[in-house]
Order: sequence, then C-alpha cells, then structure tokens
Amino acid sequence: MDISAVLELFDRQLRRDLVAEAPDVIERAGSVVRQVGAGDAWTGVIWSDLGEDGAAADAAIAEQVRHFTESRSEFEWKLYAHDRPADLGERLAAAGFTAEEPETVLVASVADLPVEPVLPEGISLLRVVDVAGVELMMQVHDEAFGRPSPRLHRQLLHQVANDPDSVDAIVAMAGDRPVCGARTEFHRGTRFASLWGGGTAKDWRGKGIYRATVAYRTALAAERGYQYLQVDASDQSRPILERLGFSALTTTTPYTYTPH
Repeated sequence: MDISAVLELFDRQLRRDLVAEAPDVIERAGSVVRQVGAGDAWTGVIWSDLGEDGAAADAAIAEQVRHFTESRSEFEWKLYAHDRPADLGERLAAAGFTAEEPETVLVASVADLPVEPVLPEGISLLRVVDVAGVELMMQVHDEAFGRPSPRLHRQLLHQVANDPDSVDAIVAMAGDRPVCGARTEFHRGTRFASLWGGGTAKDWRGKGIYRATVAYRTALAAERGYQYLQVDASDQSRPILERLGFSALTTTTPYTYTPH
C-alpha cells in the first residue's frame, strides 16, 4: 500500500471534500473546512491548509473562534500531524484551545484483512437496529470507556431511526450481558469506511472479541465495495490493528475550545 497516496486520498475524501450526512452540513471558509452538527452533535474544523505564514494562521484561528462562539458553547479543531503550519498545535493552544490525547490514524486495504469473525465460546453478535439495541451498546460503551457519552447516544438513536444505511453497529453479547460494542460508519462517495468504538468490558478483554468485530466490519465494508478501512486508534487498540494488517498514516489530536 502506498501510504503517501492513501494519505492524500484520505485528506481529500474525508476532510477537504467531505460530504456531510444530513442533518449535518459542511461549510467552506477560505482554507478551512468546517463540519456543523445539528443540535449539539459534533462540530468543528476538519481540514485546513494555512501554509507557513504564522500571522495568517493566527488570523484564521481567531476567525473560527469568532464564528463558532456566536452560536456554540464548544467546538473542536481536529488537527493532524501533517497540517500546516508545523506549529499549528502550539498556536491553537495559545488561542485558548485544550489538546486532548493524540490518536494514530490507521488504514488498511479491505482486501488484505480477515473477514471471518472468530468469537470465543458463549459470545454472539447482535446487530443494533432499534432503541433496545442502542441502549445495550451504550451500556457497554459507558462501562468500557469509563464515562457516559450522551452525544453518541443521541447520534446512534438518530442514525438507527433515520439513516440506518450510514452506520452498522453491533454488540457482542455474553448471554444477556453486552460485553463489547462497535460500529462502522460508511462514507458515501468515498473509498473509506471508518471503524469506531470497539470498547470491551474489562473482564472480557484479551479473548479476541475486538478482533472478531474488526473481521465482521471488514466483511461489511467489502460487501458495500469500500476499498479502505480507517481507524483513529488509541494506544490500546493500535497494536491489535497493526497485527491484523493496518498501517499508520498520521496522528490526530483534538483541540477543544470552550468559551469562558
């Protein structure tokens, strides 16, 4: 896989030229592309090309702060390691943004990945197709990640009810207990599908459940004709994914701005 070529395709299809799924919208303002979520859905800068002119970068940052804080209490600037200028992260921090933990952007060719999920004994996969399924998924999400996510909860309820073709979510069940939740976002008009979630209850980790959900989701992407799978990987999931055949494209760090 040509990493440079895939990175260029990733930047173009999933950032610069992204087409948002309704009700979200994409706004283009000069060298900045913004995704604006409906209600309190995720909102922020997904792409920028500010060159190496520090003064111009500072002006663009200030303009985004002014734009978003007119109607929002919080937004995010999703910074990638190769974005320009090279010190953009420092400039965001100086402007009042708070950096969260960086993640590694991994990508793999769908054709190179296993597609047969191998589940441990006693585990089955349940597709999330209704409110009850969403509740099971959020139950294990909150347990696995140690925090509630009301925004994700509302997003999944909306997708399941209004746009089920945009997402495929599954819950790994041990009897009637959810022990892992994972979902796939399908980016229409691109070659990419994205893997999200994959959080596993602590007492079920190390048994291959996460790997099985990746295989299941790879099969879905193959059926729909997607060429690549993309993941924003934590330090915990990165080694598993790299053993399966994923490669690092870049890193990404969310910078959050909350008005005082």
